Amino acid sequence: MRNLSFYLTNLTNLLNFLFPFLIKIPSKSLPVQIETMVSLVSRTGRNLQRYEKGYRLVVGCIPYRYKKSQEPTSVEELEVLVISAQNGQGMLFPKGGWENDESMVEAAMRETEEEAGVIGVVGDKLGPWQYKSKRSCIMHESYMFPLLVQEELDSWPESKTRKRRWVSINEAREVCHNWWMRDALEELVSRRRLNPQAQG
Repeated sequence: MRNLSFYLTNLTNLLNFLFPFLIKIPSKSLPVQIETMVSLVSRTGRNLQRYEKGYRLVVGCIPYRYKKSQEPTSVEELEVLVISAQNGQGMLFPKGGWENDESMVEAAMRETEEEAGVIGVVGDKLGPWQYKSKRSCIMHESYMFPLLVQEELDSWPESKTRKRRWVSINEAREVCHNWWMRDALEELVSRRRLNPQAQG
């Protein structure tokens, strides 16, 4: 059993090391097995994390859709996707560290695919918000992006550890346990009311 654990740990480390190089290779050039393995591994560790003025930079998305169609008509038709926290306590929007080898939008989309298993069109940036981590004394500066969902994956890197659920705006206000994520949601709702035709 120890050999299997050692093998899996090293395989994960190898894939994390190769990930930045493999994602630049056109998917048609990769064997299907390698493409699938790479897409099912979450990045781990904080050695590539971005910090600015002592703040850890965090980015994420508010995945959304319209109940009846993809045509924007009103905020009341809007649904957002929430995911369970890693510790199982409460729901939130997908987010994580912005790393040195990616743009802010790339990081937000990566985190959303890893944690929530959705892909879509990113809108204009929301934020920033500053908050202190509950688990440590580290200060974070966070940004969120609206993401109009176009595809829900059946398998994604954190599908075994997180649940995802479509909810109304009002339910998201109740279940999302991070104050700054609720603020980001309000900013998104406000934008949609001012310009229902905008992507985000």
